[in-house]
Parts: sequence; C-alpha cells; structure tokens
Amino acid sequence: MASRADSIASNMSLANFSKATELRQRIWFTIGALIVFRFLSFVPLPGVNPLILETLYDQTRGGILDLFNTFSGGSLERMSLIALGVMPYITASIVVQMASALHPTLAALKKEGATGRQKLNQYTRYGTVFLCVIQGWFLAAGLESFGAQSGLQAVVNPGYMFRVGAVISLVGGTMFLLWLGEQITSRGIGNGVSLIIMAGIVAQFPTFVSNMFEGGRTGSISLGLIVGFAIMVVILILVISFVERAQRRLLIQYPKRATQNGVMQADRSHLPLKLNTAGVIPPIFASSLLLLPLTITQFAGAPTGEEGAGGFAQSLLFYLQPGEWIYLTLYALGIIFFCFFYTAVVFNPEETADNLKKNGGFIPGIRPGKRTADYLEYVLTRITVVGALYLAVVCVLPEYVIRQTGLPLFLGGTSLLIVVNVTVDTISQVQSHLLAHQYGDLIKKAKLKGRKR
Repeated sequence: MASRADSIASNMSLANFSKATELRQRIWFTIGALIVFRFLSFVPLPGVNPLILETLYDQTRGGILDLFNTFSGGSLERMSLIALGVMPYITASIVVQMASALHPTLAALKKEGATGRQKLNQYTRYGTVFLCVIQGWFLAAGLESFGAQSGLQAVVNPGYMFRVGAVISLVGGTMFLLWLGEQITSRGIGNGVSLIIMAGIVAQFPTFVSNMFEGGRTGSISLGLIVGFAIMVVILILVISFVERAQRRLLIQYPKRATQNGVMQADRSHLPLKLNTAGVIPPIFASSLLLLPLTITQFAGAPTGEEGAGGFAQSLLFYLQPGEWIYLTLYALGIIFFCFFYTAVVFNPEETADNLKKNGGFIPGIRPGKRTADYLEYVLTRITVVGALYLAVVCVLPEYVIRQTGLPLFLGGTSLLIVVNVTVDTISQVQSHLLAHQYGDLIKKAKLKGRKR
C-alpha cells in the first residue's frame, strides 16, 4: 500500500495539476486574498503625516518595531490600517494555549472536542481585541510623544480623538486580517494566518535584493560578501527544512487481535516526536522580551546625557543593540529557555501515557503508566536539547553576520523559520490534494468497470 502511494505521488505532474479543478480554485483564492492583504498595507492610518513616518521609523530601527514591521510586510513602517498585523492574535493564541495547559477550567474545555476548541478560539479573539486596543493606544501615544520631543509633528491633530480613531482603525484592520486568514484556511490552501505572515516577509525581499545589488554596484558591499551571504542563506534553508521535518518515532504496540482469518495479529504504530516541538515561538518570545526595553527607551525619547537616567538609557541602548555580544548571549539563552518551556506546555507526557494505557498501547520494554511517562519525558528532553541548540544557532548566526558585515539584512533566523515552515506545509497540502484527486479518479474508474461487468 505504501509503495502504491509512493508511485502515485511520484507520478504527479503538471497534467495532474491541471485536472484538479478544486485545487486550482483554492490556489487562485489564496493568491487573491494575499493581494488584498498587500493592498491594505498601503492604506494609511487617518491623522498621520506620511512625510514624518520615515524619520520616525529610521530613529526606531533595531527595536521590536523592526521585528513587527517585517511580519506585517512594511505596514508598520507606513502606519497603515493593518500596522499591527496578526501579531496580537499570535500572542493571544500563545497565551490561551499556555493557560489551557495550566488552568484546570481551560484544560477541561480543551478536552471537550470541537465545542471546547470553539470556546477557546472565542477567548483568543477577545484577547486579540484587548491586545490591539493596548498596543494601538501606546502606538498612537508614541507617535504624539515623538513629534513633541523632536520638533517633528508626526500626527496632524494630536489628542484623544486621534488616539481613539487610531485604536478603532487598528483593531478593525487586525480583525479583518483574521477574517481573511480564516477564509484562506477554509476556502484556500494552507494556514491563512501563517500565509499572511509569510507574505509580509516575502514582500520585502525585492527591496533587500535591490539594496544588496546597489551596495555591490557602488562598492560598499564586496562581491565575495554577497556570494558568501547567499551560500549561508541556502545552507540555513536546507538545515531548517531538514530539522523541521525530523522526528523521533517511538514504536507503539497494541495487544494481539483476531483477524478475519482467525489469525492473532498485533497492531503496531509510531508516536512521532518532532525535533523542534516548539516551532518558531521561542525566537519570537525571546526577541520580543529582549527588545522591549530598547523600544520603550527609543519611543520615550530618553535624554542623551552621560549622567543619571540619560547615561543608563545610553548604556542600555548600546549593550542591547542587535549583534552585540550581550544581546546575542541573552537572545540564545532566551530561545533555549522558551524552547523547553513551550515544549512542556504543548506536550504532556503523563497525559500521553494515560491515553496509551486506556487504548491498550505500550512501548516495548517499558511498563505502562508512570514508567511510560518518565520515558517519554526523558526522550523529549534529549531531543529538545538538540532542537533548542538548532534554534539558537539559526537565529543568532544571521544577527552576528549583520553586525560584523553591516549588510542591509532583514531576513533573520525567525523570518527564515517562518518562510520555510509555511512553504513546506503548503506544499504538503498541495500534494495531499493531488493525491486525493488521483485516488478519486482511480475509485471512479473502478466503479465504471464494475458497472460494465
């Protein structure tokens, strides 16, 4: 059966794709939705002077705004209606996931199936609106504060009316993106929210390439440096593609059961444990927490004096700059910590061992129950060490290269992780649709032959 599936998958061609009408419709719908997302990123926020925005963003580069701007496809730099992107939803969903693993009431909802998941999704949306209101208010206040202290008026008419209007616009933009992502998931191909984030990252790639070639033309960037960077990116993509699909498969055996022929046969399956169970959550959390003091200091317009609060602010700005050794060390330690923390939240060895025991399954050589839970925790800890080190290297290496070479690099390790993961998942879904289409054709042919007989 497996060889038959492999042969069918290997025969997938452009002709098979052209016959899959539903798949083509899903792909075209996804492309259209992403085009709408890109158009929205150019719709300006009411009450903001666009000529001052470039100066504002240039003075806040290197903070958490840079990370959010990458995920929003430049929307934050232009202060568009979707300047916050889907990051509030990502944060809210992570918080709800952690709370559902720690809080008994939410944990019970999680076990209720579709009804419980619907309730948790509702809580996630409430959390998204709350975070959008908080972030939108501080973003509007930060724009006003920046204009007051630098002599530049980023906001046309500062005041509470501007802040309220900005918050309403930003909340509406983020919730529309969530609706658009849900439409992509249900009527398109791939995960809608992930594709929106990836589209925002990829949208800046032409600008990055043009800056690279312009630097090579003017001589500010050597040809060897450009070639070396390209080789590094290709190697990182290959490593990410390999590790993200790597699994430790534990053999699960079930009691012998009688088949139709009366033969006793034992069923076997595998429990897959991903090498990187936490995904891209640890780099996002670590960078957000690490760059938060830097961004607050920049937005607050701290004084530049050498004494008192000004000297402390200057020292903070210097040592927490991306690429500095203190920043890189704290970044790597934060990634490793959140990797273990989030893995412990999303995977419960005791619950998995109880489910195996209820279904009669067991790991050969391991006694069911507590011994199985201890063994699962032991294996998961070992592979998480490898996954955490992999994430730390992939995310820290680009930051170090940026600092040492001065490349105009926006494609960091977190961005590469997102792009590669979403691309691999989307391709897998396309292949699954093609495979289902081919099996459907085989079933139809078999039914037609049966009728002729």
